[in-house]
Amino acid sequence: MLKTGMIIAERYEILGKIGTGGMADVYKAKDHKLNRFVAVKVLKQEFREDTTFIRKFRSEAQAAAGLTHPNIVNVFDVGDDDGVYYIVMELIEGITLKEYIAKKGKLSIKEATSIAIQVSMGLEAAHNHGIVHRDVKPQNIIISTDGKVKVTDFGIARAASSNTISSNVMGSVHYSSPEQVRGGYSDEKSDIYSLGITLYEMVTGRVPFDGDTTVAIAIKHLQEEMVPPSVYTPDLPYSLEQIIFKCTQKSVGRRYEKMEDVISDLKHSLIDPQGDFVKLSDVDNDAKTVIISDEELGEIKHTPKVRGSQRRTDAAPLEEEVYDTDYDDGDDEEYEHRRSLERRKQKNRKRRTVSRAVTIAAFLAGAVILIAVIFFLGRSAGLLGGNEDTAVQEPQTETENSGLVEVPNLVGRTEDEAKELVEQVNLGTQMIGEEPSDQEKGKISSQDIPAGTMVEAYTTLKYYISAGADDLVIPDFSNSTAIEAQRTLEDMGLTVTVQKEYCEDDGSGNPEISPGYVLAVSPDSGSTVSSGDSVTLTVSRGLDFADGAQVPSVVGMTEDDALTVLGKWIDIEVIEEQNPDIPAGEVISQSVEAGSYADPDEPISITVSSGDQAPGAAEEETAQDVNDTELQNTAAANGEVWKCTQSLNTPQGYQGGPLRLELVQEAGGETESTNIVDGQVPEFPYQLDITGVPGVSEGTLYVYELIDGNYQQLGSYPLTFEKAE
Repeated sequence: MLKTGMIIAERYEILGKIGTGGMADVYKAKDHKLNRFVAVKVLKQEFREDTTFIRKFRSEAQAAAGLTHPNIVNVFDVGDDDGVYYIVMELIEGITLKEYIAKKGKLSIKEATSIAIQVSMGLEAAHNHGIVHRDVKPQNIIISTDGKVKVTDFGIARAASSNTISSNVMGSVHYSSPEQVRGGYSDEKSDIYSLGITLYEMVTGRVPFDGDTTVAIAIKHLQEEMVPPSVYTPDLPYSLEQIIFKCTQKSVGRRYEKMEDVISDLKHSLIDPQGDFVKLSDVDNDAKTVIISDEELGEIKHTPKVRGSQRRTDAAPLEEEVYDTDYDDGDDEEYEHRRSLERRKQKNRKRRTVSRAVTIAAFLAGAVILIAVIFFLGRSAGLLGGNEDTAVQEPQTETENSGLVEVPNLVGRTEDEAKELVEQVNLGTQMIGEEPSDQEKGKISSQDIPAGTMVEAYTTLKYYISAGADDLVIPDFSNSTAIEAQRTLEDMGLTVTVQKEYCEDDGSGNPEISPGYVLAVSPDSGSTVSSGDSVTLTVSRGLDFADGAQVPSVVGMTEDDALTVLGKWIDIEVIEEQNPDIPAGEVISQSVEAGSYADPDEPISITVSSGDQAPGAAEEETAQDVNDTELQNTAAANGEVWKCTQSLNTPQGYQGGPLRLELVQEAGGETESTNIVDGQVPEFPYQLDITGVPGVSEGTLYVYELIDGNYQQLGSYPLTFEKAE
């Protein structure tokens, strides 16, 4: 087990353990080279001495690292550091599909279909690269907090061998195909079977085959037919049930040929739920004596030759399985005739070899169970296990450094906020002008690539800044509190003046407008104004009771609610007090006892919790900024020189073109930007020799490469400056 603070490969700092499985532990780590959080899967100590497993582990993980798809938890790196074998993966915030099903009981039809489509798309991408998952199950499917579906642990299951058996595989046997259970050859169609079982669980809330032991469940996959999912979900569309049936056929040849076909039918089922478009292969009654599939025959042809007696021994369990599971009940004479002939043949064989058959049958019964256990456990004991959760903690939308990333939504954000967002996903930004907009002046009003679009990393995202609306319309504030109205008007860029007035009786002894609510607005609602104009907001004080108003209780309310309830009072003072036991913003006490009578023209105060933060912390930060500015001014006046002499390694994704290195520092509340290199092709590692703002010890270096005539951001690097002696 690794300890917090350890560094792997001089790059990944371990921050804490976030999951464990049968063969590996998973840690949250920080990649200091790319300045991002990742998940690092580390092989457990007991498997590090198995050279065969290590070889498979490396080759399969390296193959998986070549996959880049929005529906795959991507592998960034694989290697070993002083005997610590690790895989670095994308870190996702979310929960596994298994947890999601447990939480909801069973999923809606549209939700289950959508998830199945996304899983299928991820599997299709893997299959197109020659990678079979071999351990598709809800535990290896992650639902991120933004609704994305991602499949994890591609290619890892194949690395497991018979001498790395884990007991933590109950979660896998429920989803394994018959050929996997039997220990035979598995391919893309094995993933299709497991997907079908997963879809069954999504729509019913249960797995089709269950038992007390892994062997019992495995035998059910081989011999038993599943209960139709419509039994548990009566409103299940006919087409979706047929898709599940076709995915989970015991015969490999009767399943879908490829994931593309599964995706097509799943999409079709959304627009034609009761359609009869799923084509299931009919059982060929004339082929009842076929004991192996074409795929199994091909596998046998490529295996070393064995004696005839041994070959018969290997085929016997397959023959028994077909006889036990493939016959259909029927009453036609031809079927009964064939069945009678078969029974006579079997009786003749039994008369000749009764004792030998009994011996072989007993031997094979034990052998089948032993082979099923060994091969199944070995193949399905992947590096994640049944209880492991790779996806935790941090959202990460980048699918691979050179792959696709999701465009964030910049509209309504400041340029600094937008810059921070795009840096997280390795995109560049370019402001291309101002435009009239309903967005607050100075904030981003539109972007050229819509949010949610998947684009290549390092794409430049262009945006406009809001110049404010040409014409602003005063909203209707009927039934609005004064607090809500004031904030709305200020967000529109208007200057707001608040005044309080008593209102008339509605004829029943109650005020026409409750205290704390908007009585009037000037200019009137619907009027057209311009950004920066002044607006007067008149707030109701309720009925005029002279100096005898009863004081309401506001303790336990939020500050906004308390100010509204105390709308009759003309002068309300808000006092902040640190109290970690009471949520920030909640009223702790009031200066005048609730229920007593007081003059609403006299001041009243309420004490509001600031939570863990001391009152005035924001002001202290501002004061610190002033002190920093003074320090910088003093340093400049003294002629001090502050330099950075760090070394810059080759940026990730660099293609060898001209670079621009831009230094950005915060000084005196202003952003200072300087181009260190512009249009040159430096040699790496590049020795920096930068003079920064006097008195400023930190800065950020932004690296851009000239690609197709435009500078595109490759990354950003924190820099440290020190006063030169």
